[in-house]
Order: sequence, then C-alpha cells, then structure tokens
Amino acid sequence: MCGICGIVGHQPASPIAFEALRRLEYRGYDSAGIATLTAAGNIERRRAAGKLDNLEYVLKEHPLPGTTGIGHTRWATHGAPTENNAHPHEAGRVAIVHNGIIENFATLKKELEAKGRVFVTETDSETVAHLVDEYLGQGLAPREAAFAAIKRLEGAYAIAMIFKDHEGLLIGARHGAPLAVGYGNGEMFLGSDSIALAPMARKMTYLEDGDWCELTPGHVTIFDMTGAEVSRPVQDLTFMAGQVGKDGYRHYMEKELHEHPVAIGQTLKRITDPASKRIALPEMPFDPAQVPRITITACGSAYYAGMVGRYWLESLARIPVEIDVASEMRYREPPQPDKGVALLISQSGETADTLGVLRSLKKAGQSIVSVLNVEHSTMGRESDLVLGMDAGPEISVASTKAFTAQLSVLAALAIDFARARGTMDQAREERLTASLLDLPSRAAEVFTRTKDIQAMAAVVAQARDVLYLGRGICTPIAFEGALKLKEISYIHAEAYAAGELKHGPISLIDQTVPVVAIAPSTILFDKTLSNLQEAKARGGRILAFTDAEGAKRLEGVAEQVVIMPDVDAFVAPILYAIPVQMLAYEVALLKGTDVDQPRNLAKSVTVE
Repeated sequence: MCGICGIVGHQPASPIAFEALRRLEYRGYDSAGIATLTAAGNIERRRAAGKLDNLEYVLKEHPLPGTTGIGHTRWATHGAPTENNAHPHEAGRVAIVHNGIIENFATLKKELEAKGRVFVTETDSETVAHLVDEYLGQGLAPREAAFAAIKRLEGAYAIAMIFKDHEGLLIGARHGAPLAVGYGNGEMFLGSDSIALAPMARKMTYLEDGDWCELTPGHVTIFDMTGAEVSRPVQDLTFMAGQVGKDGYRHYMEKELHEHPVAIGQTLKRITDPASKRIALPEMPFDPAQVPRITITACGSAYYAGMVGRYWLESLARIPVEIDVASEMRYREPPQPDKGVALLISQSGETADTLGVLRSLKKAGQSIVSVLNVEHSTMGRESDLVLGMDAGPEISVASTKAFTAQLSVLAALAIDFARARGTMDQAREERLTASLLDLPSRAAEVFTRTKDIQAMAAVVAQARDVLYLGRGICTPIAFEGALKLKEISYIHAEAYAAGELKHGPISLIDQTVPVVAIAPSTILFDKTLSNLQEAKARGGRILAFTDAEGAKRLEGVAEQVVIMPDVDAFVAPILYAIPVQMLAYEVALLKGTDVDQPRNLAKSVTVE
C-alpha cells in the first residue's frame, strides 16, 4: 500500500519526487524518503519517520542535488515505522523503493548474510537492494543485475531502482502491485498510479504483471519476465492534471463529499439514455437471460455496495446472488456454476484480495465483470467487461463519492439484467431509471441539512460506542456508516439489521449508546420503528435519517432526526449513504482526528 515514484531527466529530481509523494501520501504515511544521484555519481538519501511534513523539514535543512531520483511514502508491513526502516533502502551501488511484500525475503536474506552481507533494517525490502548489489558485484551491468534479482522475487512488488555512477538510469518492475510510466518533455517518470504522474507527464503507460523497464531521459524500454521487449498502450494523461486539489475545502474528504452529486451524475451519464429513460450499458459478453448465478466480491465499502447490489439483482432480476468479502472468498474457493458471472467492485482496480479472487474465478470459468473507478487498472485489463464509474480521483483514505458511484452502476446493472431476463417491463424500467436520473439533484439537497447533521454529530462525538441500524436494502448503508465512523473518528461502532437487535445487541444499549437509524419511510418502516421503540425503552438515544413522513412517525421516539429528500425506495440506499458519511466527517472534526489520513490505514490495499 506504499507509494513509490522515480524521475530521470534534466530538472532537479528531489522537488519533483516530493510533489509526487504528496499526491501519493494517501497510500501510506508512516514514513517517507527520497534518494538521488549527485553530480559525482554518488547516492544520497533523506528519510524521516511520520508524515511528509517531517521529510519536507529534512529536505529544507539538507537539500538533495541531482536529476535522477526515487521516492517512497510508506505504509508499514515488515518493521516499525521508524526512520531506519524508511525507504529508499541502499546497499552498496544501488538504492531501491518498494511497494508490496517479498514473501521469500527470509530465504534470500539468509543466503545473502551467508555471503557476508549486513542488514540494517527490519524490512523485507532491504533484501531487494542487497540482492541487486550482489549481482552488480558479480560484474553484471545494472539492467542485467536488476533482471537477475527480479526473477528471484516472490510475492507482490512494485520497485524502482537507481545505481551509483549511472546518472540518467532508472529501473522499474512490477508484479501484483501497480506501477506506471510517465512520459514528460525529455524526461521520464515512474509512479504507483496516474495521480502521482499527472502534474509532470503528458502520457502514461501501465506496466502489466511481470513487466520491468529501463528508463533514460526521454525513453523507456519495457521487458517481460523472459527478458523480451514488449509494447504497452500509451494513454493521454493531461485530463487529470488539475483534478486533485482541495479547491478551498478543509480536507479532501470534505471536497469529495460535496462531489457526490457530480460523481453520481457523471456516472449515470455514461450508462443511461435520459431521452428514453432507458439503461444503456455496454453489450455483455454473455447472455444475461442464461446466467444461473452471480458471485459478488469486494473489500471494505465496495463490499457494502455489493450487498446493496445483491438486493437489487435478486429482487429485480430474480437471479441468485452469492456475496463474500474477497479476503475470504479467495481461499474458500466455493464451487462455481457453468456460465456463471463474477461481479467485482473496486475503486482503484488494484485491491490485492479482489484481484486474487478475480483470477481464481476466471480459472473457474466465470465471466468477469468489474465495477471500477480506474478502468485501465490491473483489474480492468483482466476483466471481460468493465463497467466504469466516473467519480474522478478520490484522495481521502475514507471512500465517499466512489461508493455512491458504485451503487449507481449496480442499480443500472440490476435494471439491465431484469430487462434481459423478462422480469421488468418497460414502464417500470423507465420509472426506476427516472429515479436514478433525479438523484444528483436530490443528492445536492442533502447538503442543506448540514447543520442538522452537525447537531447529531455533537451527540455521537461524546460516545464510546455507537450502534447503526438498517432494514432491508438500507442495512448495508448502516454498515457503511459504522465503518466510516470507525475509520476517521476512532469511535467503536457496530451495524446490524434492525431485526437482529433483540437477538443479542440490545444488551449493549443504555443511556450512553447512540443508536443511528437509516429509516426511509418506504422501506420496512413499521418494523424499523418497532425496533427503535425497543431500543428507546432501554435508554438508547435514537438518531434517525428519514424522510418527512418518517419524521412524523418518529416523534417521541427519536431524539434527533435529519429529514431527507423524498425519493423512490429503489434509490434510497444511494441517497442515504451521503449523510451517514457526512456524520462521520463532522464527528471526526469534533474529535480532532486526521480526517484524510486516519491512523493505520491507506487508500489502496495492494498487499494481503
């Protein structure tokens, strides 16, 4: 989950690397470092524990010269987040940065120590530097030494290397972790993703698994694991250059929350025909009418989106759906039906567990459909069909607008399947599509309720434990609300289907436990109301997100209510996701936590 970058060109490398790391900090912020080659051909490093501001101070005190360099921002795996364990790692004639996990590092380390090599960190990554330097010591040139080392690595990695006395040379490699090449004006770049490359590169190429590359100013040569030269598609990058600022908001999360209406609208624009009020998805590589089962898998918020998708697909298209978190399904290896479809959901398209499941499901003969925000990611390239959302870059670690964009795609997919399977007539398709197309306006209205959400946040911020309740298709939104609160405010929160309350969790409720209900009046409201009355009778403080009709019926039960715009029950999960995320944000502000970079988390989970 670390972020890496590399620069080879004619400008000072350190400031460029630092800016790239600033844009990659969402991938990890336990420590950071930069290494460059001086005019004399020597490797110099600057490293610091903690966030990039600490490295910035070090660089101001001790600037780094040179036009060839590499940088790293770390999410710690092997070894504590100390300056000594910070990347870049140096061994003799080489310095490297690494994202991923080298699974056979212990074996390699033992071999290298037997040859007299001394290790100074607790990391698996240092092994790579020593291994490359060992081959350099055998007389191999940098490219050959790098290739010899890469072939021996097991696990997931994206690596960038620079070499003493080889100004203008950068080697990169990837397997199981993303790495992209950026094309500048007489200079070349490496980065963990397009966000890092956008300000300085005009075009980019994603390396594929097993690719490695040699960069010199103005040129890149890409090889596969046989050592043969290969070509990869080059894409325009200029469209992203200005999309990642805060635009006056206090945090990226605040900005991205306010981008919900645009993310939903832009996504729907791609997959609907507003004139006819029909869904307009790409042609499927299979016949939806013949699909016996859909298997959904994802991680984190994307998994909760998948839970909503299961409701839609089963109720509208009448198709059996299995769902499991990717980290479990990957090893459970459930039997798959002939002509089955696997539906995978990921913001980045690089989520390690989800990518692993994709490959196992593909081997099991399933057609792979991915819902992605980064269509040219590894998952996108390995899928049979990509249903792209258009949420734009999401920098805050806690996912917001990508979640509602995922839900928008899944809603459209359910309608499309229902039409193909003959379980929905045209009139109903038009009505449900119209409710989707109305969502951006309704989403914008939610922000007029900010003061009510802030008042609710004042109650939640005082709690040690919080319960979230939902019913039916809104149950996953309760899970999403609890996850967001845990992620960014560090308050313990649990979510339950409201009917499960009296099967155990009700014993937790007393006057100190707020109960947050996601309760539109159109979705099993009577049942939810009964559950909330039970909670109130035990002293629970009831806080509810509902509509005007629901608010009337919650009088005397709910301590606080945020009244939501009236929408069709079909799209309520998408709309109600917004205020539960806003609640978590407002609580985090009151708690004074780091909203965009919560402790122990990183944006793109590229290691198991």
